[in-house]
Amino acid sequence: MAERLTPVYVEDEIRTSYLDYSMSVIVGRALPDVRDGLKPVQRRILYAMKELGLLSNRPYKKSATVIGDVLGKYHPHGDMAIYDALARMAQNFSLRYPLIDGQGNFGSIDGDAPAAYRYTEARLNTIAGELLNDLEKETVDFVANYDGRLKEPSVMPAAIPHLLANGSTGIAVGMATNIPPHNIGELIDGLFAIIDDPDITAQALMKHIQGPDFPTGGIIIGKEGIKESFETGKGRVVVRGKVGFEEKKGGKDQIIIAEIPYQVNKTALIERIAALVKEKKIEDISDLRDESDKEGMRIVIELKRDANREVVLNQLYRYTPLQTTFGITILALVDNVPRTLPIKTALQHFIDFRVQVVTRRTKFELMEAERKAHILEGLKIAISHIDAVVELIKTSKDVDEARTRLMKKFKLTEIQAQAILDMRLARLTGLEKDKLEEEYLALIKEIARLKSILVSQASVMRVIKSELAEVKKRYGDSRRTQIIEGKVEDLTIEDLIALEDMVITRSHRGYIKRQAVSIYRKQIRGGVGRTITDIGEEDFAEELLIAQTHDHLLFFTTKGKAFCIKVYEIPEASPVAKGRFIANLIEIQKDEGITAVLPVKDFATKHFIFMTTRLGTVKKVPLEDFANTRRKGIIAVNLDKGDSLIAAQLTDGKNDVIIIARHGLSVKFSEKDVRPMGRNAGGVIGIRLEKDGAVCGSCLVRPKEHLLIVTRNGYGKRTAFEDFRFTRRGAKGVIAIKLDKKTGEIAGTMSVAETDEIILMTKEGNAIRTPVAQIRILNRPAKGVRVMTMKESDQVVDIARVREEN
Repeated sequence: MAERLTPVYVEDEIRTSYLDYSMSVIVGRALPDVRDGLKPVQRRILYAMKELGLLSNRPYKKSATVIGDVLGKYHPHGDMAIYDALARMAQNFSLRYPLIDGQGNFGSIDGDAPAAYRYTEARLNTIAGELLNDLEKETVDFVANYDGRLKEPSVMPAAIPHLLANGSTGIAVGMATNIPPHNIGELIDGLFAIIDDPDITAQALMKHIQGPDFPTGGIIIGKEGIKESFETGKGRVVVRGKVGFEEKKGGKDQIIIAEIPYQVNKTALIERIAALVKEKKIEDISDLRDESDKEGMRIVIELKRDANREVVLNQLYRYTPLQTTFGITILALVDNVPRTLPIKTALQHFIDFRVQVVTRRTKFELMEAERKAHILEGLKIAISHIDAVVELIKTSKDVDEARTRLMKKFKLTEIQAQAILDMRLARLTGLEKDKLEEEYLALIKEIARLKSILVSQASVMRVIKSELAEVKKRYGDSRRTQIIEGKVEDLTIEDLIALEDMVITRSHRGYIKRQAVSIYRKQIRGGVGRTITDIGEEDFAEELLIAQTHDHLLFFTTKGKAFCIKVYEIPEASPVAKGRFIANLIEIQKDEGITAVLPVKDFATKHFIFMTTRLGTVKKVPLEDFANTRRKGIIAVNLDKGDSLIAAQLTDGKNDVIIIARHGLSVKFSEKDVRPMGRNAGGVIGIRLEKDGAVCGSCLVRPKEHLLIVTRNGYGKRTAFEDFRFTRRGAKGVIAIKLDKKTGEIAGTMSVAETDEIILMTKEGNAIRTPVAQIRILNRPAKGVRVMTMKESDQVVDIARVREEN
């Protein structure tokens, strides 16, 4: 016989074969059916367990029994694939309403794998019966199994909207489904709403179905993603774990995680938090432990004493799976074709399916009732003529003759005649006759009821609603997942930084760092201070100021330029660390030094920057002119040759100003004497200096405050502003403090209130924090009192004020 060859192009064969494979995966494995919400393997497991008699009121049997039965009869795809599906249906952290009642280790939320199927036992859960009930009443079609030996249901006659109640996940070829679980009570309310108003909108449906209801609880932030999924079948929702706060003895806060987002591994979450602490991305956690038990989940995160718990929580949301995004894709098989379904459409398909199931079940029950009534009618005839019937049977030579003679004499059908022949003699008693009559009348009523259901669609809908109401009564429960109004914006770095006061230290050689104000302890006047920075012999601390982490920092340089960064961008360092080189934070030139740093909260306010130069020039520039200052810097003031910028203050434009020269003279004048100028202007004369004179500082006159002057050798005093008479701008000035070798030159000056505290910094890295009230109020010519005991080689280089509210 001649061999026949058919030429086939490779690309055509690959395309055809891959399409066949794709459809096999889509229909046969990965996607659930819109009607019962089950994938084929799940459906086969439930059916096999029903056939094995593993109902909720029966004893457990080894999971191996189920696996073997499913594998041998219905699903020849591998034992572990079947067991994984069985185990998932028993996990109360995977399914909102578990279908299988498992005994033994079926895995955990910590990611533990289930024990081998030879060790675990299973049976059907009560709610699984709602999927399987009426299977024997011809409600669904049966199809041949993989080898044609047996029959299996093509779909379960589900009485619950299982697709949305338990959700589903699956990756097919070129598509994937990710359906979140929902609350069954809400789903049934939604079904009622659709039945009552088929034209109901997705927006109106959300009044009945709030959104996903995960088995692990959690919190959904915002409703936009839910609304989108209701309308299109696709959406994204942000899910957070549920947390609380507890306070330990000693004032430490604890963050308690009681619920985590759906499908998040608890152990992986804890390990991620621990890794972030180790990497110092989250620095305020002192201890982490898992105290979960059979009563529920409890992850304890213990914070450091001064930690901001809200900031740590935001860091956890940003960097860990404590906040996740759940992408909703309601993709299911509709007539074996994958469809993306808005939630109303999915529920409508379930309603249509229930109409079919209830109709087919009613027809089956009607047929069975009519058959039983038909038999009872024959039995009633036999009882009415019992003597003749007995005589006829006795005189017949065999069963076939007796059946034929009964049919002919009493005009019975073959079924009725056979029922008479099968009838037990006990039914001839008077009591049994009455029961027979009652049974017949009940059947007549049942037939009438069943026929009334089949009369109209509305009657069928009433039955469906009644049965759904019973399901809700049996399985309805409270929501586990909370839904909060609002939108989740992407967290910025600033959102993760605590709003707290920081001490910012800048060294002479250009290093800068920040430390919390809380590390400084109060000391009485004359104390020796504590070491808060170890700078070294070649460098010394030059400036110290107080600012909040969210503030802007304006850096003013010797060349009259301004730069800007946020306080939190300055690295927080330990007492022994130098900090970060300023040139790595802002783009200053090698020959350009920082002479002033000014914290600014908001550039939009009607304020000014008042600047003073080394040669006595002053300038006032609107604050808003610095709003676009960046790391590369902008011009703040045009300087004369040999001049440099030495001070800058934030002012409202209505203050009086005091400028103090290095030799101890000062001028006091109104800020209004200096008109606002542009950034490129050069300024006007503020104080007239001697030939070798220079300005050492300036400050604003503040009501109910005093002028504080501190010298290099640790002497200081407070003087009332009223002691300084007004002079014209550009005057030589009056004495502010009497200086000599004992006091040294002026180190710094500022306006202070009675309730303030000050921090003094020395070039060797020592600091002292002391109340202003301990520094005496003296007149202008006085030298002052000792504020800080100094080593002979040390000097005060800067002072900073700490307000009472800090």
